[in-house]
Amino acid sequence: GQRQLTSPLPGYETIPSGDYALLTVADNGPGIPSEDIERIFEPFYSKKVLGRSGTRLGLTVVWNTMQDHRGHIDVQSSRRGTSFVLYFPITQEAPTVEAKPHQVPVRRGHGESILVVDDEALQRQIASQLLSALGYRPTTVVSGEAAVEYVKKNDIDLVLLDMVMPLGINGRETYLQMHRIKPGIKAIITSGFSENDDVRGAQDAGAGSFLHKPYTLEALAETVYTTLNPIA
Repeated sequence: GQRQLTSPLPGYETIPSGDYALLTVADNGPGIPSEDIERIFEPFYSKKVLGRSGTRLGLTVVWNTMQDHRGHIDVQSSRRGTSFVLYFPITQEAPTVEAKPHQVPVRRGHGESILVVDDEALQRQIASQLLSALGYRPTTVVSGEAAVEYVKKNDIDLVLLDMVMPLGINGRETYLQMHRIKPGIKAIITSGFSENDDVRGAQDAGAGSFLHKPYTLEALAETVYTTLNPIA
């Protein structure tokens, strides 16, 4: 539906006045306890048993996606169920017609070795397939600890490093340990969330670009190439 707010709407968060397209998702379950509702969008927050509750990132992804679209979320919960109302801002501006840019060739590699560090099997598979298609030699590991051990024994040209790994050390600590083993090691930080202090901390220590998930083949190709071949 649609809704026009003539004044800010207090709720789970204060929603500014304006025109919005609304998407509502509701259930008829027992509701969310009041002591939990303020934390439901936190990464890895869950009352379910670990290993039986997905990645525990679902609502965090929703929150970050709404932030990217400059939208807002209202949550209403009682013993009769919970509803999530997503407010997407509506613009009255007409779309700008732009000339299609010339197709830029995708930058390709020349057999450089890339270590992919990600705790999710599907993400490792996707990254590996894309990098192989681009002409690189990818190797995948499932954790920061495994990445550190790999770097001790192998020479690599670049690390594609997931920032958020709930089990074991996170991306920032992984990079710091790898950097101590091989100073100047090149890395690209990846995450499904917005840049945060951990990302900036890794970059301050020497890591390169930040690549937001999900990324396209073109974005991966450009970021990997420019990290491996910086402009002098």
